[in-house]
Amino acid sequence: MIGLYDSGVGGLSVWKEVYRLMPEQDYVYVADTAYCPYGDKPVGIIRDRAVRVSEFLMGKGADIIVVACNTATAAAIACLRSRFEVPFVGMEPAVKPAAAMSSAGVIGVLATANTFKGELYHNTLARVGDGVRVVEVVGEGLVEAVENGQDATALLEKYVDRMLSEGVDVIVLGCTHFPFLEDTIRKIAGPGVAVVNPAPAVARQVARIASAMKGGHPSAGESVFYATGPAVRLERMAAAIVGSKYNNIVERLNI
Repeated sequence: MIGLYDSGVGGLSVWKEVYRLMPEQDYVYVADTAYCPYGDKPVGIIRDRAVRVSEFLMGKGADIIVVACNTATAAAIACLRSRFEVPFVGMEPAVKPAAAMSSAGVIGVLATANTFKGELYHNTLARVGDGVRVVEVVGEGLVEAVENGQDATALLEKYVDRMLSEGVDVIVLGCTHFPFLEDTIRKIAGPGVAVVNPAPAVARQVARIASAMKGGHPSAGESVFYATGPAVRLERMAAAIVGSKYNNIVERLNI
């Protein structure tokens, strides 16, 4: 069984890729919508939520837990790995592969403020080759737009144009909510700019860990969703991804 969680619906962009590789597995997904967005929350709160949600997922039988949130990964992944024995997979900032793709030597990263403050991001940044410049843009308001199903074109034009004015030719999606805006980002950026979504690479890592594990729980190919707060958007998006196989309502979770 694979457990995933995010502050809201953004982690569905990761779950979709994992599900595509391993549809036969059982999944438990938690959207911590009562505390969404995480991007501007104190680190202590994000860490506490990570522990509480992880304990719930393990209680439901999760053999692997995916922290399908860049902000939560930055704030809590080290704490979770030191505290619990199950394997945790987090969101690795895709700065290094983006740098290798760039012909101009200038890449843009669109993320939340807390992701940019995280040690994981700065450690990754330190491994980027000399001569590559990173343009960081905080995508303020984008998480809320995805959560509420709002048009984010005006915001994206402002953020993408800022990166284009700096000469970027690769844009990294540094928040799991942002792949749901990828088509609009590509349209604004134009065909000469590559967009990097780290979710497929994370899914491949989850598949590698799952294939190497022995034992675990028998799988029935079921997906169950929980929300600590508003759940309408989660239900609609999960149903759109799974299609006719989806027959569960989102359950309310009080933790």
